[in-house]
Amino acid sequence: MRSVISRLFLLALAVSAIACGDDDSFSPTVETVAGSYTASTFTLSSPVGTINLLGAGATVTVDLARDGTTTGRLFVPGGNTDGSDLDDDLAGTWSLTDSTVTFQQSSSTIIPDLEFIASANRLTAEGSFSGGTLRLVLTKTASAS
Repeated sequence: MRSVISRLFLLALAVSAIACGDDDSFSPTVETVAGSYTASTFTLSSPVGTINLLGAGATVTVDLARDGTTTGRLFVPGGNTDGSDLDDDLAGTWSLTDSTVTFQQSSSTIIPDLEFIASANRLTAEGSFSGGTLRLVLTKTASAS
C-alpha cells in the first residue's frame, strides 16, 4: 500500500512540474501569432516619471491577418505634437522573423519603429523615443479566423 501511495505522489509531482512549466516552448508561426490584439500595457517612462497611457485614455487595437495584412487603431488623447489627439489607422502589413514581429503602415505611427517579441498570446515591444522609453504589450483577444 505504501508503495502505491509513493508512486501516486511521484506521479502527482511529475504532472505538477509539467503543468507549471514556462512558455519557453512557444514557437511563433504566422498561424499562432495571427489574431486580434489589444494593448494591456502602454507606458512612457522618462527621467521625470512614468505615464500610463492606457490610464490616460489611450487605446491600441490591431488585427493581424494570416495573409500578412493589418487593421486597427492607435488613439492617444493629446498625443500629437500640437496637443491634439493622435488617432491613427493601423492598416498595413506585418511580418514575422524568428520571434520578432514588425509592422509596415501607410500612416506614420510609432508602431513600425518598434520590434515586437512574440510569446504565447502576447506581443511585447520597448523602444527609446526623445529621451523616453515606450513600452507596449499587446495581448491576444482572439485567434485569426
